[in-house]
Amino acid sequence: MSAAGQLRIDSPRTPQRRLRGRANTELYAWLFMRVSGVLLVVLVLGHLFIMNILDGGVQRINFAFVAGRWASPFWQVWDLLMLWLAQLHGANGLRTVINDYTRKDATRLGLKIALYTASALVIALGTLVIFTFDPNIT
Repeated sequence: MSAAGQLRIDSPRTPQRRLRGRANTELYAWLFMRVSGVLLVVLVLGHLFIMNILDGGVQRINFAFVAGRWASPFWQVWDLLMLWLAQLHGANGLRTVINDYTRKDATRLGLKIALYTASALVIALGTLVIFTFDPNIT
């Protein structure tokens, strides 16, 4: 109690403004998971339907098949969307698991750095392969 007989309450360690911003980030991450999940279902089921039913099955897939498919910008964008959405969706889910199950801040930071590095590497290399694929490699 203070000298005037009033109860003094300490301010929280984290400013309210920061909490609001984090809550919005979590809301957007939650919303992204739902939207990307629906888009991934459409993209992946479409991919499986086309590859396994319309195009004659997986035994037909070889280097020439991929070269012919990626000659079309439509298929490049389709596969790029699958790559980006799947990687970001999975990384966001794993980020949530890391936040939920790591106790130490240093461990959480290290795991997130590893996650973000691996995700960026997969996205960068996958994008590079899709757009620089050379069907004339001998």
